[in-house]
Amino acid sequence: MRLGIEGRHALVCGSSKGLGRACAESLAADGVSLTMVARGRETLELAAEEIRHSYGVTVHTVAADIVTPEGRKAALAPHPAPDILVTNAGGPPPGHFRDWSRNDWLSALDANMLAPIELIRSTIDTMLERRFGRIVNITSATVKAPVDILGLSSGARSGLTGFVAGLARQVIAHNVTINNLLPGPFETARLMDTARQWAHDRSMDEEEVLARRRAANPAGRFGDPRELGDTCAFLCSAQAGFITGQNLLLDGGAYPGTF
Repeated sequence: MRLGIEGRHALVCGSSKGLGRACAESLAADGVSLTMVARGRETLELAAEEIRHSYGVTVHTVAADIVTPEGRKAALAPHPAPDILVTNAGGPPPGHFRDWSRNDWLSALDANMLAPIELIRSTIDTMLERRFGRIVNITSATVKAPVDILGLSSGARSGLTGFVAGLARQVIAHNVTINNLLPGPFETARLMDTARQWAHDRSMDEEEVLARRRAANPAGRFGDPRELGDTCAFLCSAQAGFITGQNLLLDGGAYPGTF
């Protein structure tokens, strides 16, 4: 299915690897030009060159930290009025709430709530003017099904979720949608970090933790980042204009609830 977004431009954050890169690739496959943003220049440039070669689209790269005002300004410099915004930032490290300081909480809020909100504020008005905009925030399945050692992440991302719920209903009439993707266990460096923490806390072997996590998931595996990337691309499509304010869980069926 053609998504009707060929020739559009997307700003994709955290896109040098993992889920952010998967979103960038899926959008590029449908003819969307990109501004790819990440902190590590070398990995970012390599990813961008591979996408240019594979899909023939224009790709700008910005090595910057979008948590900072300077980083967000740099991210928007190549194309100040993107049609599509994908926010994505690595979560805070796993740990225990008694060890988290006020500064730890503020850092989590800056990265996983306030930075996405600032990017939305910087891009949404031009989307409203042209009557087309797609905003997708990559958050976490822990927003819906919390994990104790990921409290910094789920706490901050839940704040973003609440904010989006209100704004999404204000802008849908102008063909601007805002949705959240809630990834569960995907094959990413973040998953490996979490498994390492679990293994350490329980005096277990890391590979044993990974094997148990795979077996415990109804799908019997971890997610492929390309699956999330293609879901993101659909939410950015012309056909998805009636979907907004949603929190789409991609977790292989791990969440046991009906709603």
